[in-house]
Amino acid sequence: MNRSSLRFVDSSLPEASLAKLTLQGFNLWQDPDSSRPWLSLVNLSECDNTEVDRRLRQFPGKHQVALLNPEQTELASIAMQSGIQDYLLLPIDDEQLSSLLHRLRRIELPENDLVSAARESRQLLMLAHRAAMTEATVLLTGESGTGKEPIARYIHRHSNRAKQPFVAINCAAIPESILESLLFGHVKGAFTGAMNEQPGKFEMANGGTLLLDEIGEMPLLLQAKLLRVLQEREVERLGGHKSIPLNIRVIAATNKDLRSAVQNGQFREDLFYRLDVLPLKILPLRQRREDILPLAEHFLQKYKMLAGEQSCYFSDQAKNLLLSHNWPGNVRELENTIQRALVMRRGQALQAAELGLVDQDAQPYSEQSELGLKASKRRAEFQYIIDTLKQHNGHRNQTASALGMTTRALRYKLVQMREEGIDIDQILAEIGHAA
Repeated sequence: MNRSSLRFVDSSLPEASLAKLTLQGFNLWQDPDSSRPWLSLVNLSECDNTEVDRRLRQFPGKHQVALLNPEQTELASIAMQSGIQDYLLLPIDDEQLSSLLHRLRRIELPENDLVSAARESRQLLMLAHRAAMTEATVLLTGESGTGKEPIARYIHRHSNRAKQPFVAINCAAIPESILESLLFGHVKGAFTGAMNEQPGKFEMANGGTLLLDEIGEMPLLLQAKLLRVLQEREVERLGGHKSIPLNIRVIAATNKDLRSAVQNGQFREDLFYRLDVLPLKILPLRQRREDILPLAEHFLQKYKMLAGEQSCYFSDQAKNLLLSHNWPGNVRELENTIQRALVMRRGQALQAAELGLVDQDAQPYSEQSELGLKASKRRAEFQYIIDTLKQHNGHRNQTASALGMTTRALRYKLVQMREEGIDIDQILAEIGHAA
């Protein structure tokens, strides 16, 4: 199996964290002298401002992420100017590291339309598609790991800004001074260490879409500056006096109840109403269980392909366990589970024990349940047909051949899908072929 390589440069990562990464399919290097890994985590906590470039050149990688102490705000800005993609604060938090790896992997994977077997998910995509046809600001809410960024990317891809940049920034766990510089940019000399001019995320996204992830974590002072930018549709770099016009679509995302945050004085009411033009709520995975098996199959096919595997599938016992697990980490947890299971599996069939799931609150699986295995298998089959149609640009004959069925049988399946409430005509229209 092909495994992504991670280089840790003086990271002092706990053994338990290293073990988790190994289970997720990563090769871990400690200060290798040669080769170029997929990701280099470079510890800059002992560096001063003049040593950053040398240190980063010494440990290259396809992706570079700096490790910093919380008080190193100036150094973080310098490192970002030097080309790192992100940074983590020491001591490293497992959840933040997992989220970072998830984000970087998504950048490299082909973007497919979202899996939406459950009725609630289909309704969400319908609303997202309508939102894409407008220029209105969208507010995405949902628990961590539910897939807010993929929905934001879906809106961008289906909008008239699709050929322009999509830029995302996570507003959580970033010191206020750094977040301000990252959002609005700065001019040379704006603060100690600002050796060059640097555009902010607003400028980088000009013409396209900017995702403000975890907007509920933004400090109040920055909320006021953000409100002004949204109202005036222009931005000034830190230390500068020139107003830069913006033509931009803003999508905000949060796992917080912003209405409660407004009442508690933690979020500006005027900014809330500026963002809450088109609210879209993403349900947790446990409330849309019909999505579980289609999503699991989607992730299995995706990572199986990346690893060069051919034949691999879920046993019935594994499917039962996937359906009964409560998924507190939502889609992100499911994706990580499938990646780990591919590493741990011994045969072609992924077994329940290889999923590594322990859930004290799991619901017993019932054949009589509406969300039983038979119904979920049918949904997984329908999603596979949709994916194959997209691979063959909607051509029925080619799709039927790839599926190993006759064109007549495919037509029958499409009729079944319509009866289940799947808008197959819209799906076909989106890929350029009327039903």
